[in-house]
Amino acid sequence: MRKLLTLLWLAVAVVVAVPPFAAGQGDGLRLSRLFADHMVVQRDRPITVWGWAHPGATITVEFRGKRSSTRASESGDWRLAMPASRPGGPYTLSISSSTDRVDVRDVLVGDVWVASGQSNMEFQLAQASNGATEIAAAHDSLLRQFKVPTSWANDPENDLAGGSWAAADPQHAGSFTAVGYFFAKELRRSEKVPIGLINTTWGGSAIEAWLSRDANHLSAAQWTAVQQGAQARTDSAREALRVKLGVLPTSDEGRVGGRAVWADPMLDDASWSSIRVPDYWEGQGYPGMDGVAWYRTAFELSDEEVRNGATLSMAAIDDDDVTWLNGVEIGRTTGYNLERAYRLPESALHAGRNVLAVRVTDGGGGGGINGAASLVFGDGHRRSLAGAWKFKVGAVAFQPDAQVINKIPTVLYNKMLNPILPFAIKGVIWYQGESNANTVEQARAYREQFASLIQTWRSAWSDGHDTFPFLWVQLPGFGKRDSVPPAEAAWATQRESMDAALALPNTGRAITIDVGDADDIHPKNKLDPGLRLARVAQQLVYGEKVVASGPTYRAFTLRGDTAVVEFTNLGGGLVSRPAGEVQGLELAGADGRFVWANARIVGDRVFVWSARVHSPAAVRYAWANNPPATLYNRAGLPAVPFRSDR
Repeated sequence: MRKLLTLLWLAVAVVVAVPPFAAGQGDGLRLSRLFADHMVVQRDRPITVWGWAHPGATITVEFRGKRSSTRASESGDWRLAMPASRPGGPYTLSISSSTDRVDVRDVLVGDVWVASGQSNMEFQLAQASNGATEIAAAHDSLLRQFKVPTSWANDPENDLAGGSWAAADPQHAGSFTAVGYFFAKELRRSEKVPIGLINTTWGGSAIEAWLSRDANHLSAAQWTAVQQGAQARTDSAREALRVKLGVLPTSDEGRVGGRAVWADPMLDDASWSSIRVPDYWEGQGYPGMDGVAWYRTAFELSDEEVRNGATLSMAAIDDDDVTWLNGVEIGRTTGYNLERAYRLPESALHAGRNVLAVRVTDGGGGGGINGAASLVFGDGHRRSLAGAWKFKVGAVAFQPDAQVINKIPTVLYNKMLNPILPFAIKGVIWYQGESNANTVEQARAYREQFASLIQTWRSAWSDGHDTFPFLWVQLPGFGKRDSVPPAEAAWATQRESMDAALALPNTGRAITIDVGDADDIHPKNKLDPGLRLARVAQQLVYGEKVVASGPTYRAFTLRGDTAVVEFTNLGGGLVSRPAGEVQGLELAGADGRFVWANARIVGDRVFVWSARVHSPAAVRYAWANNPPATLYNRAGLPAVPFRSDR
């Protein structure tokens, strides 16, 4: 589902890091990839600089008038710490040996936050609901991002696969993590220091992949079994695809001499396969396939519809597309999960039969037209194009299924986290858990895994700050709304498992139960999660007097058959949005069977009752995968989902 910049499947072999660069032939001086122009380093903390050179070479680092030297070890690695520095910049960081010199320019000193997790943290600003406006207004050279490429390794590695720093401007801001961007933008406003984001994310990744081998409790034999199992799944998927297609094409057969021959409306596509739209092709007989595939469909138009004109609307495609109508290109888009709206030109549109062709290019799993497709006519009426389309594979760039790799224990920790551990940071923001909430059992296991991740990351980070702030986004609502209160719910359990980590010092979370999308696991509202994370940071990390949490359950008492629920974090008082009776509350009696309950706000408490429950024994709120949730405080923050019967 994501574009993979570099992805090599080696069953047991280690992925070898390519040196970032060599500044000369003398001492072979090179640096960690993090040390590049436009970087941000952490203020008020020793600045660790590291890299590689010939064994025994003397390395000197200069920054802001300070100088420090060290010698490369027998294996060629070197590391030294420069004195802590106050916020400011831009500066030049100079690293030299007897024969080589590297100048890292436009360096800022401020706060560095690591943004990690899966697709909702990886989700780019360009895809957010208000992304276009934000990108156009992005002119902050003191807000920067380093994007770690999606990559993996079987053993811990010392350098990243690539990456570069970029400032928040209209040319680069669109590729920023949207949640991270809104978080950092708000901190820029309140803290007045440069903010750097290290964006190390991979859509669909499981928490196991971000845990070290020790934290996953894997013995040598277990680790070997994990690798063999992953290789077996990849081999099986490749063979199934070979049987289905015969020879796996390696170049796009739909293009000949630069011409899109499979977009020709006169092409006989009777022999093409049939595929369902909208849906991913992986679930329709093409598991693990990356590459190029073509879709075709035909539709009839009346003279009146042609006169009205029409727009082709496609809600989402993974990843990129080029689209033709009757052989005329009408649009192209790069980027998964982006809405397409292509105006059908009058010159290409005609009464009778029209042929639509879409060339889809995908990398990293989850390919195809996965969003609703329809024609929207000038008079406002809409015609769905959902159903069976013609389908043919143009080229296969078969890689191991990214949605398998990024769930293998430890491999992302080894390549996307371990290489940045020497770098001093302010803290971590985390948005992950969807891949670990497929079952209630999996969600329960997340409690120990998440606490372990926080603790092991803190202990492994080598800047001596072993209790750095760790903030996360609690999962929003997703999926079909329940008609009756569920006995168990995986996403509700997962939220509770995450919240258990609040027992650890210097932790906090943003509640987003109200900004989910029942039909889209990637809600486009990333502004609220980012701003709410920033509020938590402002209060917990920066000591500001802000309201950082919505109403939080404290206790309930009985008044007859009514449960009177008390809260902390009132934030000026309780309100319901929309106004009226509070929704999402449930009651259970001694039998433990929950029913929907009536609820209303009385002062700073909520009264909850149901004619079906006498002497309530337990109360729950927003306890489902996608619950109704209308309780807020006057500061505008939603109440924390809870259950009294833990």
